[in-house]
Amino acid sequence: MGLLGKLVAQIEFKAGGDVFHELFTHRPHHVSTTAPEKVHGCDLHQGEFGKEGSIICWKYTHDGKKRVAKQVVEAIDEEKKSITFKMLEGDLMELYKNFIIKIHIETKGDIDLVTWTLDYEMPNEDVPHPITLLAFFIDLTKDIESHHIGKP
Repeated sequence: MGLLGKLVAQIEFKAGGDVFHELFTHRPHHVSTTAPEKVHGCDLHQGEFGKEGSIICWKYTHDGKKRVAKQVVEAIDEEKKSITFKMLEGDLMELYKNFIIKIHIETKGDIDLVTWTLDYEMPNEDVPHPITLLAFFIDLTKDIESHHIGKP
């Protein structure tokens, strides 16, 4: 067994939590239109968007390099506005034994919060924690917000 890790970031999202949840759950192929410099596409490989067990493949740029991530949609909870992706193949799997990304939206008062949780297993201590990937997701969230509320 490798070394387990977890990173969590919670960001206020002013464009509406429902918008964010809908985008990643039912229309992930539209993420590239909201942040084209970061995400270049999301292809459906099996199943259908918005369904558990579906397999999707992201094309994105992280740390200045073009990357891919093939994932299975492991869980969707419409009531709690959460979606969980388990990494199957791609650049992250070259470093990590296991990698799970969970996106959860919660509302506190009038504020919608997007929470990104990265659960991962490193094969050894030489593998870095994915801190730059968490920063990527924070920036992506801000880009999606700006796109939806019309800020430059």
